[in-house]
Amino acid sequence: MFKVLVIAYYFPPMGLSGVQRTLKFVKYMSKYNWEPTVLTAGDVGYYAHDNSLLKEAEDAGIKIVRTPGKDVNSLLSKYGTITIPAEFIRNILSKISKAVFIPDNKKAWAEKAYIKAKELIEQEKFDAIYVTIPPYSSFVMAAKLKAEFDIPLFVDYRDMWYKNQFSFYPTPYHRYKHKKLEYQSLRAAEKVITINRKIKEKLLTRYGFLNFDDVIIIPHGYDREDFEKAEPLPRNDKKLWLTYSGIFYENITPYYLLQAFKKLSVERPDIAQNIELHFVGHLGKRNKKLISKLGLGDFVRDYGYIDHAEAMRKIISSDVLWMMIGNTINADTISTGKLFEYIGSKKPILGCVPEGTAQTTLKEYGASFITKPDDIEEIKQALIKIHDLHKNKNLPVPGDDYVKKHDREFLTEQLVKHFQFYLREI
Repeated sequence: MFKVLVIAYYFPPMGLSGVQRTLKFVKYMSKYNWEPTVLTAGDVGYYAHDNSLLKEAEDAGIKIVRTPGKDVNSLLSKYGTITIPAEFIRNILSKISKAVFIPDNKKAWAEKAYIKAKELIEQEKFDAIYVTIPPYSSFVMAAKLKAEFDIPLFVDYRDMWYKNQFSFYPTPYHRYKHKKLEYQSLRAAEKVITINRKIKEKLLTRYGFLNFDDVIIIPHGYDREDFEKAEPLPRNDKKLWLTYSGIFYENITPYYLLQAFKKLSVERPDIAQNIELHFVGHLGKRNKKLISKLGLGDFVRDYGYIDHAEAMRKIISSDVLWMMIGNTINADTISTGKLFEYIGSKKPILGCVPEGTAQTTLKEYGASFITKPDDIEEIKQALIKIHDLHKNKNLPVPGDDYVKKHDREFLTEQLVKHFQFYLREI
């Protein structure tokens, strides 16, 4: 067995979609002769915890090494699962954090994790280091390990670093420092894995020392086992269930969908009465108030945060799934893990997204309805079209070939092949 040290701050029992890409990779690595050791955070205060995901890692026999730090989340660990602040408060706190910490507020954890990683490397031989970002401080730390121990380094960009959609640079120095740190870290990496072509293009354009073969695309995916284990919920109604699974933050908002549905309920109450909007995850006080203000309470079902296994049951029991990406800087690079989990369900998807990677993915998927993220009238018309197709039992279905190539086990095989290709080269 080859051995890989996986550095991932976000890992179960933390929940939400950010942990699942890494979890699913390490779950299937042993099938391809790679033994992962995951170096991750200790107890943290976080918006969601999911013990079903932790059990999945433990059942797969994954070696997990936890390192407590002095980062914000670790300092909040005594509170366990914490409530997401109101958006304007969260935005203020985020900007303060980005002004104080470079590259991010997980820097203190990365420093502790560096010490623990050195101990692990001195205790056993690792054939590769794999680091997933964000947080970006993990990449800086992994580059230091590469320099000290000369172990091949692979970095997985789940999101862009410099000039990503959440970036905030209060001074020119912040902008300069982020770009310099990314440059230095990328110099240390043997291969860069990205989730889509847009991120790859931006990296190649921004950093001239990278060549085409240095950057590999391995998209998000779905775990076939999740769907095989999930049992549909009993349904006695004939209504159309339109479901969203996840949280809302920044420019990811149900505002335009709710406004479109309100318009539909006024103009076509005969259609609206046949549709239910289901929300699985953190809906948030602000959005709950909007639902109440619009008088849509009878049309909405709010399930709150439920574990991943239950969320799968909701997804496969729904008729159509909904997602959105707001108009923001570099929105064309965003392809959320949620979208690919939707793809694994083979359900039709209503995607309110700007031009870019997510829109391209929806078009290739085929069983999709695409609107601009903030066009209320266009979203309303899409709801009417979806309703009519559902009523006539004629909703679109995707092609199996496209769905199968996003299977997590298949994607893990692609990842470890790149590990082995590089090791053969040296």
